[in-house]
Amino acid sequence: ERPYKIVKLEERMDPAMVPAPADYAKTILQLIGSPDLSSRAWIWEQYDHQVMGDTVIKPGGDASVVRIHNSKKALAITTDCTPRYCFADPVEGGKQAVAETWRNIIATGARPLAITNCLNFGNPQKPEVMGQIVGCLEGMAEACVALDYPIISGNVSLYNETMGTGVHPTPAIGGVGLMWDIARHKKIAPQEEGETLILIGETIGELGSSIYCRDVCGCSKAAPPRVDLQAERKNGEFILSINKNITACHDISDGGLAIALAEMAIASNFGIVIDEFQNGTVPLHAYLFGEDQARYIVSTNLPDTILNKAEKVGVKATKLGTVKGDKMVLDHKTKITVSDLRDAHQKWFKEYMNA
Repeated sequence: ERPYKIVKLEERMDPAMVPAPADYAKTILQLIGSPDLSSRAWIWEQYDHQVMGDTVIKPGGDASVVRIHNSKKALAITTDCTPRYCFADPVEGGKQAVAETWRNIIATGARPLAITNCLNFGNPQKPEVMGQIVGCLEGMAEACVALDYPIISGNVSLYNETMGTGVHPTPAIGGVGLMWDIARHKKIAPQEEGETLILIGETIGELGSSIYCRDVCGCSKAAPPRVDLQAERKNGEFILSINKNITACHDISDGGLAIALAEMAIASNFGIVIDEFQNGTVPLHAYLFGEDQARYIVSTNLPDTILNKAEKVGVKATKLGTVKGDKMVLDHKTKITVSDLRDAHQKWFKEYMNA
């Protein structure tokens, strides 16, 4: 018998029971400028990330893309982990850490090849910490097998504690993917006004262990979003199949749909008008801030082509709205200028590091 058990939160959060924000614009600005979601430009601006001129996609997007010198090939590289998910459910959190690197690499137009890891945990002599380690490893292994995405190296850092309290389980995943032709690369920024934005993947409004619940509602103790690895694989393969039909692609993760849209607006300096949510029974705040997995936003000049292809292969695809203007507009009501989004996004980390 194992001397530990994998402790996880079983209760799932009903989106209808989570309060909606009194002011959606204020909430989006709060989240985009929070410690978890604010820009990390202060860090990556400290070093030369364009050595030999082979950097195709700079830091700040879903994944960096670096050309293999003197060739058309490139490598996409990303690092991800969501410790609050791993703490709430180590198995699901381990799966999600791997799956998010998969999505980030797919979004650039590269095919994921393999991962490395840095496993950061507290004192493994404590049964609950050992359970976290085993649970995260089980989740990682399940995801790697399902996505054909092997672990080729890694390291472990244990006994990370302060006054007897361990860090949240943090199995940081570094993913790498291959792009056969750098002309295929896609950034998160739409390229011109008039493009259509389409949501790929299903939204049910998973708010458990979300940034919205923790920072806005103070209700973080619930099971994290479920990771459907079959949906991850299917939706990711679909994104690769429509690469030539899209102008930009961004995966949805921390903060949900609203934050992903805000990041696309900031990156492109174009406004985004979302007026076709088609959220059915999902409350608006859960639709905007839920952290459902296996989702992407694409921009395109060929919306009918993408929607028809998605229907043929059984992938959920929803038209959201249009790239235009200088504001992020949600449901005809919430309006935030792109400049205000950028200011909020860039402010917190810079001020914190320069304090």
